[in-house]
Amino acid sequence: MRIDLIALDLDGTLLDPEEQITTRNRTAIRSALEAGIRVVLVTGRGVDMPIKVSKDLGLNLPVICCHGALTKDFSANRTLAHQPLPLQYAKPMVEFAESRGLSLAIYSEELFWRLEGSHVFMDDMRGPAWREAKTFGDVLHSAPTFVRFLGEESVEAMRREFGDWPVAFRYETWQSFVECAVLNKDASKKNALARLCADFQIPAERVLAIGDSRNDVPMLRWAGTGVAMANAQPEVKESVRYVTASNAEDGVAAAIDKFVLRSVQKRPA
Repeated sequence: MRIDLIALDLDGTLLDPEEQITTRNRTAIRSALEAGIRVVLVTGRGVDMPIKVSKDLGLNLPVICCHGALTKDFSANRTLAHQPLPLQYAKPMVEFAESRGLSLAIYSEELFWRLEGSHVFMDDMRGPAWREAKTFGDVLHSAPTFVRFLGEESVEAMRREFGDWPVAFRYETWQSFVECAVLNKDASKKNALARLCADFQIPAERVLAIGDSRNDVPMLRWAGTGVAMANAQPEVKESVRYVTASNAEDGVAAAIDKFVLRSVQKRPA
């Protein structure tokens, strides 16, 4: 099947264990671009890192970030789609977390907030987009893109208190660390990617999607060719037909070579 668009997750997928893009992955992406294949980043991260990576790789498509809640055309500095967590749900969650000293971060489009003096749990919670607030009440005036509970204590307390609310919970485990992003119930990587592909009139069967996390599974199943990384959680690998090498072994390049570049080379001139 011909591939017209490649959708790539970042952490654990395109980025290696040192959060770098290997030479082989870069070469495979460049070859795909030169063959006229579109490449889009689809990540749970905030907008800062995917924009940086997109520019570095010479991509010209919008980035899908914040677990699919935000799609940003960085070349025009324009928000194409934003599905924030309604304030009626975000505010009591944030107030609950703050009153109990739970670890929480708030993502509001291109600005990210944590409390002054809070412990930084994850490496991605640094950089110029991050701000500190004396209290979240000072910054939570409109619906945020999503809120992020960090650490087992915070995640379990949130689950007990709000687990039956009509919102989307995206749980992830990084080695022994647990986190949960709480989003608009309609926000997902799959939905955002489907909207972007519809804009370009690209059917699902002509999409190659590669990922490693639970929040990638609906996207991988939607795409005509869904590929899990070898370093993915077992349930992710079990959800798709194809598994590539790990992010330490150029798994993205291997998948692009197999499903895109070989068929491109066979097409008649």
